[in-house]
Amino acid sequence: MSGARRATGARRAPAPPAPAPPAAGRAPRHRPWWTPYLFLAPGLVTVTLFSLWPFVNTVVLSLTDARILRGGHFVGLANYTRALADDDFWAATANSVLYLVVVVPALVLLPLALAVLVQAKVPGIGLFRSAFYTPVIASAVVVGLIWQWVLRSDGLVNTVLQRLRVISEPVPFLTDSRLLLCSAMLVTVWKGLGYYMVFYLAALANVPASLYEAAALDGAGAARRFFSVTVPQVKPMMLLVGTLSAVSALRVFTEIYILGGESGGPGGGARTLPFLIRQVGLGFAGETGYAAAISVLLFLLTLVFSLLGRRLSKGDDA
Repeated sequence: MSGARRATGARRAPAPPAPAPPAAGRAPRHRPWWTPYLFLAPGLVTVTLFSLWPFVNTVVLSLTDARILRGGHFVGLANYTRALADDDFWAATANSVLYLVVVVPALVLLPLALAVLVQAKVPGIGLFRSAFYTPVIASAVVVGLIWQWVLRSDGLVNTVLQRLRVISEPVPFLTDSRLLLCSAMLVTVWKGLGYYMVFYLAALANVPASLYEAAALDGAGAARRFFSVTVPQVKPMMLLVGTLSAVSALRVFTEIYILGGESGGPGGGARTLPFLIRQVGLGFAGETGYAAAISVLLFLLTLVFSLLGRRLSKGDDA
């Protein structure tokens, strides 16, 4: 027995050595306090130079009578008072709000319906998804030129309608202020369908299939399943799409510029706020201070709709 114990003890691995105590008087190493800011520095510099400083500079310019070729003097809120009394400003504001009211519901509902249609796993569905997404990657200028060719007096739409004897004379899509604004809305919706469709496809992928199965067992048809299952499940995404499309609608410029030219349609009747800012601020007689004031007012209008979307989102979460 004693021999077996000695043999077992001989095969036992030696215990690891105890860690050496820290050297006397050596304090633990700490990173300098500025180390995190070193990693944040590139992003902070970029945001400051390209976002924060231009915003502050715009606010300061809005309080002066600066022009393109000369500096300005402090005039306080005179530019804002002038804007609120300017008929062109209110006409452009009305066009921007009308643009938002028409475009946002279309870009909330149509991409959702499109996403429901193309989410089915059938052969060739990827081709349809790519086709719907193609306008998103196309340049806004190219899209505007295509639609200008389609909607002009001798364009595709008027030519086809006249050949079919639906109309006797061309429809002034691009020469009537209201029709021009509606045409620009159509281009914006057409270009944004594929973009927001991808948002909804991501949201629909997270809807449990068991919900649809339970609804089908209860006898719910396709329409009932859409309104009772799909819409409630993707409602947060609908609010996000509504907020993003509202901000984009208030910033619209390219569509109106390409379709209506530098004047923004006959008599500038289709001008939106970004279009008015460009007209006021550019040129040798450009009023930089007044354009900056209109820009700040546009920012406040955008902020209102963004906060409204955030409030609706919080109410939905509650």
